Amino acid sequence: VQLQASGGGLVQAGGSLSLSCAASGRTASSYTLGWFRQAPGKEREFVAVNKWSGLSTLYADSVKGRFIISRDNDKAVTLQMNSLKPEDTAVYYCAAPKGPYFGVDRGGYTYWGQGTQVTVSS
Repeated sequence: VQLQASGGGLVQAGGSLSLSCAASGRTASSYTLGWFRQAPGKEREFVAVNKWSGLSTLYADSVKGRFIISRDNDKAVTLQMNSLKPEDTAVYYCAAPKGPYFGVDRGGYTYWGQGTQVTVSS
């Protein structure tokens, strides 16, 4: 499975950005797709995930009410990030599990995109 992430960039605090992730290369009809992020000197942490059915989502407490992960089609999602804060600055990674996993554990995800930088200035 290949994951192609796009979006990101530089924005002032309080602004918005969107990230997109598209999956390809596997014969599954739909994919659970999630986002993680890693700030300098910190562990990679869960941000949000959208289940393959599109009917379930999970969010980290730090982004609830500000970020929305939505399904564009069976193999792509968009992460809309609103009310951004400087602490949201990180490299954001799209991820997908190999099997039916749907959760917040980084270890449950097998496939990773290349990462895209999000920088929020104060």
